Amino acid sequence: MAENRASAYGEGVPCWIDAQLPDPAAGRRFYGELFGWTFEERAELPGSPVWALRDGEPVGALARKADGRMPTVWTVYFATPDARGLARRIAAAGGQVVTAPVPAGDLGAAGLAADPEGAVFGIWQPGRHPGFGARHEPGTFAWAELYARDTEAANAFYGELFHEALFGPDAEPDFGRASVAEVFPAEMPPHFLVHFRVEDCEAALATAQRLGGRVQVPPFEATYGRVAVISDNQGASFAVLQR
Repeated sequence: MAENRASAYGEGVPCWIDAQLPDPAAGRRFYGELFGWTFEERAELPGSPVWALRDGEPVGALARKADGRMPTVWTVYFATPDARGLARRIAAAGGQVVTAPVPAGDLGAAGLAADPEGAVFGIWQPGRHPGFGARHEPGTFAWAELYARDTEAANAFYGELFHEALFGPDAEPDFGRASVAEVFPAEMPPHFLVHFRVEDCEAALATAQRLGGRVQVPPFEATYGRVAVISDNQGASFAVLQR
């Protein structure tokens, strides 16, 4: 079985991702060729998403946007044993609960929240589905970077919510914080950027462009590897990471 198929992820650990797209079928073609994904229909879940699989293990989901006014985005979900309790703590710490946690069948419960600067993230309370079946491998989730205006405030907010995952003695976080202005134009709003592991950053860029994607930020060196930012052929932004 692939690395990190755990019974559960600790609170504050990125455990799942999904993309809200105008055309999930086009997303299947784009990401299937870029990352070698296959797909599994999940018609029993709200929005009838498809799960992306890498070597048979779930690595994320593609769903149709329920409202055309919603952004076309990748969202990272953080694990929690108590989604409603975490939602209350988010609000008490100055964040906002965008969508209160609701059950996803017997798989778990999901909600959406925003930090005090407006960066949106998901929360996931596992049931039968703990989250990623594989990560840190080519074609799978590797890192989530929060691009914030005030990194000290971000560290304080997420440190309060997820202290053990970020700063505890056994912490091996997949979640970093950086200033928006380090990589993006200063007017870019604070946001999370999902990173996928690739073996060759430049080759991944060439494939993405051939499939209709666009390079937003050319390759640069970060503390966690060589990174480039791409928008797919529907406008959802993500990063590729070569380590």
